[in-house]
Amino acid sequence: MSRRRILVTLGDPAGIGPEVTSAALASDGLPHDFEFELIGSPDAGRPGHPDEASARESLRALDEAARRLRDEAGVAAVVTGPVSKAQLERVGFQHPGQTEFFADVLGCDRFTMCLSGDHLSVALATIHVPLAEVATRLRTAGIVETGRLLAEFARRRTGRRPRIAVAALNPHAGEQGRFGDEEARLIEPAIDELNTLDLADFVGPGVPDSVFRDAVEGRFDAVVAMYHDQGLIPLKLLDFDNAVNVTLGLPKPRTSPDHGTAFGIAGKGLARPDSMIRALRLAAELARS
Repeated sequence: MSRRRILVTLGDPAGIGPEVTSAALASDGLPHDFEFELIGSPDAGRPGHPDEASARESLRALDEAARRLRDEAGVAAVVTGPVSKAQLERVGFQHPGQTEFFADVLGCDRFTMCLSGDHLSVALATIHVPLAEVATRLRTAGIVETGRLLAEFARRRTGRRPRIAVAALNPHAGEQGRFGDEEARLIEPAIDELNTLDLADFVGPGVPDSVFRDAVEGRFDAVVAMYHDQGLIPLKLLDFDNAVNVTLGLPKPRTSPDHGTAFGIAGKGLARPDSMIRALRLAAELARS
């Protein structure tokens, strides 16, 4: 019986994607129960010199990977190399990021971005949204959906009922309305609803300047963050070289190393493959379960 396949896109060939992917696939720490198939040509760009050709190749690879993840039964998961959104926009990419792109191609309207490392796992109630718009974009239903997806992810990884913190939006968790009413109006009702689903124990709204420390110290298995940088700043501070980006809500796993194209060091032998190795391992782990 042939092994199931995990597709791996190289990302922008002018960035560090080709070198970290090559190093990761040559490592001895990958699972042996899957085949890994590369999508993308490293010859389509010069390291450190992104252009339209390298952007088109990264978009072509993304499109092929997403369609095959959707259509081919033998494709178990996709791992995507780093791309530049600015470069992709030059060649017609119209999504805020790869997360939204995969959800669109696979027809998913309930999805979110999750980042998971050695110390922290976080999921985002809003994803690629300007900071000035976060408060107007937050919805109780969106927080509930993010919490539900994160609970399923944490349960699959831990094998038990997880305990999940839900971060507040405002300083001091709003301090009883003095610094904003989103906690009482949006977040607390979401926590109440999440706890009726009986998927995990949800706690909060947690004061944003301490809730991530509580998670690192083992009080929580994961954290629902209200916006992109609220979750990613603590995660990248602690897990920059080992964190993995996971799109929750897709019918099959899609993971990615949690770093960018790093055009400035591409081709210089400085890029580390740690995060790509973790992304490959996690894709296999999620595909098995």
